[in-house]
Amino acid sequence: MTLLSKVTQAARNAIGRPSPRVLTVKDAWFLTPNMIRVVFAGPELAGFPTGREGGNCKLMIPDIGETKEGFAARLQGGLPPVKRTYTVRKFDAATGRLTIDFVAHGDNGPASRWASQAKPGDFLGFAGPSAPKVPHFEADWYLIAADPSAIPVAAATLEAMPRDAEGVAIFEVTSPEDRQNIDIPGGIDVHWLIQPDPHVPSQAQEDLIRSLNWPAGRVQTCIAGESGVIRSLRGFLATEKNVARGDTYISGYWKIGLVEDEHQKVKRAEAG
Repeated sequence: MTLLSKVTQAARNAIGRPSPRVLTVKDAWFLTPNMIRVVFAGPELAGFPTGREGGNCKLMIPDIGETKEGFAARLQGGLPPVKRTYTVRKFDAATGRLTIDFVAHGDNGPASRWASQAKPGDFLGFAGPSAPKVPHFEADWYLIAADPSAIPVAAATLEAMPRDAEGVAIFEVTSPEDRQNIDIPGGIDVHWLIQPDPHVPSQAQEDLIRSLNWPAGRVQTCIAGESGVIRSLRGFLATEKNVARGDTYISGYWKIGLVEDEHQKVKRAEAG
């Protein structure tokens, strides 16, 4: 165990709850033109929980030029770094490697900027993960829908499903080249919609969902993306299709024109 790992573990023991991990990049590449995959590995991932694909986590972005040791010390009581919410795409316990996917939008955000430049040996802070957003699969039919921000949670959910699952998966991406290879059950009908400018409101997902032949039986959903789209779909599922609340995962991950901190304030105000 490295000195940094020992310091982190001591802090966890002292406060009785997990403190942020400082993760080290093993590899990073453009999975598609607009999605960056970063794989982390190292002793700091010891004890990482399994079965959390699709759960959310908080990533803490180091300042440009900041050392790993200085960043770790700052996490224990210094000026808080910038935090962003992401999704655990995959954790391989056998190899001790954690995968997180980042939407690539250049330098228009601290996490995207960090990921676009990430290389082996780089680092960031990590807190979490939460439980998966769809912890059980008991439906007759599934509806999955995501824009680029939510492809990781949608993909993880599809890959965790029973192989005989039936339903529809809808992905809205920036270009045809942004389609990904996902291990989707054969009974899931997959649609890839192209929206070249994600910052322009889109009705494509909602229009397709409303046009579906809604099945009889129990339905479970995993739907996430831009808050305007989500707000409309939430009402449709609850009032027009009467999908049980406990079978509905639907969440706004971002909002056009707002950074994450601003979006979170709006969500808290709406929830209150």
